Amino acid sequence: MTASPATVPLTTRAQDASSRIIDDILTLVRHETGSYDLPRLAAGLDLLRELAVERLGPPDREQRHPGGEYGDTLILTYTGSGAGHVALVGHYDTVWPTGTLAGWEQPEPSEDGRSRLSGPGIFDMKTGLAQGIWALKVARESGAPLPTVTFLFNGDEEIGSLSSRAVIEEVARAADATLVLEPSAHGAVKTARKGTGIFQVTATGVESHAGLAPQDGASAITALSEFVVAAAAVAAPERGTTVNTGLIRGGSAINVVAGQATAGVDIRVSSAAEQDRVDAEFDAITVSDPRVRIEIDHAWNRPPMTLNAASGPLLDLAREVAREQGRDPLRDTAVGGASDANFVAALGLPVLCGMGAVGDGAHAQGEFIYPDTVPGQTALVAGLLGRLAEPLKG
Repeated sequence: MTASPATVPLTTRAQDASSRIIDDILTLVRHETGSYDLPRLAAGLDLLRELAVERLGPPDREQRHPGGEYGDTLILTYTGSGAGHVALVGHYDTVWPTGTLAGWEQPEPSEDGRSRLSGPGIFDMKTGLAQGIWALKVARESGAPLPTVTFLFNGDEEIGSLSSRAVIEEVARAADATLVLEPSAHGAVKTARKGTGIFQVTATGVESHAGLAPQDGASAITALSEFVVAAAAVAAPERGTTVNTGLIRGGSAINVVAGQATAGVDIRVSSAAEQDRVDAEFDAITVSDPRVRIEIDHAWNRPPMTLNAASGPLLDLAREVAREQGRDPLRDTAVGGASDANFVAALGLPVLCGMGAVGDGAHAQGEFIYPDTVPGQTALVAGLLGRLAEPLKG
């Protein structure tokens, strides 16, 4: 006797499809999509769309938002049979420049013998993209009522979602809940993330010949070095605030007192109060040579994300689904990195992040996933979609 679609567990369906899901993950990984390579990003988004259409059929609504100097944002909406509406959000750009894949090596099994798959962007976050598409496919095949699902794929998350933020916020406002397919924290969903600042600091000094008239010069590099040291002291790790100067450029020649220098500073904060403190203390920094002008672009990119009142019921629902699927209790956690979930949480809307891959090594050579977790993560999202066929109740 053949089982009816409704009697086959989602976990079984996802397990049966596991090899095909992993094939799709590797297809995405093999097409490199570094954040600054516009031709590769455009082709990568075409590939992602083709994969979605192949697995789910043509969308009922589709819109591609040009990203200008950044990757485009694609929206695909599949109308459901239920009253709910869920947004599945994920980025297809990676931190890895084109050509990285050629020298990438596969890792040995972990210490406990589990196999691992590695590749640029496999953990952050191409596995999540494929799992999200397959989650809707698996849920559909169960025959259960489903919400309308809107996929949003953006190509500029790793550099701040500068062109896609407004689109993300628009899509989230139209949905009853948003699930962000970023990698999990060792299986835990992410309900709190730090806010991020990407500050540009410019020092403008006076150029002169370093040998003939050094006294006439005012070194922008020396002044900027003083600023960077003072900026590092603004960090307060005990309050969740970190400051990292990751890029410095300056000068025109080795025998010229530098007339200009710039620094890129990454700032992470856990609260709006810390954001205000950092702003004030950066503005109060002075340098020893008054001839050098310091200008600071206070570019706060993402607000801090906390578990807001709207997201609590969504987390409870995800835990119910995990329990029904026989998983270990679903944990939630706070992490230092930021994502597009920060934007949604700041609007007071229900959102869960970290619904994607289980693995480790984001932004590091050798980032990897555990392929044996792919079915479970896919089934978790599929089960949550089924529970969200009706609008989320607070």
